[in-house]
Amino acid sequence: MSKFLLLETSTKNCSVALAEDEQIIDSIDEAADKYLHSEKLHPYIDKLLKRNRWEASDLDAVGVGKGPGSYTGLRIGVSAAKGIAYGLNKPLISVGSLEILARGIRVDKGFIVPMIDARRMEAYTAVYRADYERIREIKAEILHPDSFIEYLEKSPVYFVGDAVTKAKEIIKHPHAIFTDHTYPQAKNMLLPFLEKWKNKDFENIAYFEPFYLKDFIAKKKKNIFGK
Repeated sequence: MSKFLLLETSTKNCSVALAEDEQIIDSIDEAADKYLHSEKLHPYIDKLLKRNRWEASDLDAVGVGKGPGSYTGLRIGVSAAKGIAYGLNKPLISVGSLEILARGIRVDKGFIVPMIDARRMEAYTAVYRADYERIREIKAEILHPDSFIEYLEKSPVYFVGDAVTKAKEIIKHPHAIFTDHTYPQAKNMLLPFLEKWKNKDFENIAYFEPFYLKDFIAKKKKNIFGK
């Protein structure tokens, strides 16, 4: 049996899961107002391993959500995944965080639009069919009343993610269905992870970087002298 460690840190949710073959064995998720990934991620990994009586050496591969999302969260999660995979000499597999978010809901028909907050009125988005096939590119876009109108005019559109809170204040359409306060979870990356595992679609650990999509812009500290 193959054993996997899965990590997702693209949002405020610090998410860790263990999988054995095609089944999630255990998981931990904690979403906080502040990013606690640097404090929580490694303790959660250790907790899951001990709780299930696994050793790190038992792992066959490590999976990680590659973004887009929070620069800080992605940097911490990807660094941890790379370190573990490198230390164990095991494959590293990445899965897009928007796909992971989309796979958190199941619908019979229509479209799924995962939305990760990108500050102000902007969101990282993509569009998926009900079978999770992506039909529109991933991009950062400023939300407006006609956003996704070409899909809303055709069928129900399910909006999911932490950017939904602001989207539902702007997008007013009878076909729009909103599920807010949701985040990508490590346990929901298993199916695309397994597809890459079977195809040996592994990342180069030395060169792999998160998919930030936008350049990181550090906030300037205010000068106490007003200059």
